[in-house]
Amino acid sequence: MSASAEELMQFLFTLRSRGVTDRRTLEAMERIDRSAFVRGLFADRAWEDMPLPIACGQTISQPSVVGLMTQALDVQPRDKVLEVGTGSGYQAAILSLLARRVYTVDRYRRLVAEARATFEAMGLVNIVAATSDGSFGLPEQSPFDRILVTAAAEDPPPPLLAQLRVGGIMVLPVGQSDHVQSLIRVTRHETGYHYEELREVRFVPLVEGLGQD
Repeated sequence: MSASAEELMQFLFTLRSRGVTDRRTLEAMERIDRSAFVRGLFADRAWEDMPLPIACGQTISQPSVVGLMTQALDVQPRDKVLEVGTGSGYQAAILSLLARRVYTVDRYRRLVAEARATFEAMGLVNIVAATSDGSFGLPEQSPFDRILVTAAAEDPPPPLLAQLRVGGIMVLPVGQSDHVQSLIRVTRHETGYHYEELREVRFVPLVEGLGQD
């Protein structure tokens, strides 16, 4: 269910207190109803700052992490964005308010179908959702101005680096362990890539191939 005014105030206060300070990011997160992406037993916890389980053994990320990743991506109004790991669709919905177009891919058909239905119900018409192996990106739509990966790889996947335009930014978790991963920001320059470590995070692993729904 949608947040009460009090819940929404608390939600935004929590985001700010955890480092989400970018005005456009906060406005987008205020407009997107997280409860639309959380079903079943956990629906009444949609406005808490915690990850929650969704279908196919996946999770909807903690809102403050969504906010920090979105803020780090620095999406501009004309940008074309690729998101790897649609999940519930919550992150793509927020990106859709900041970018010109969002392409989002997931290895689970069921998640893509449910996310598409939610986007349609919310009137978000600038999102293209597809079932595919995200570790290969979407070469036919590249280059992208921004790429966001919501699953952890050992290193930034080379196909995704190749699909980032010069001047573009990619934000993703990297790390071999399920327990400690680093959120990094990669900026592509004419001469190569610049890497910045942002903070420790925990994400599901980036897995090659399509999932069995």
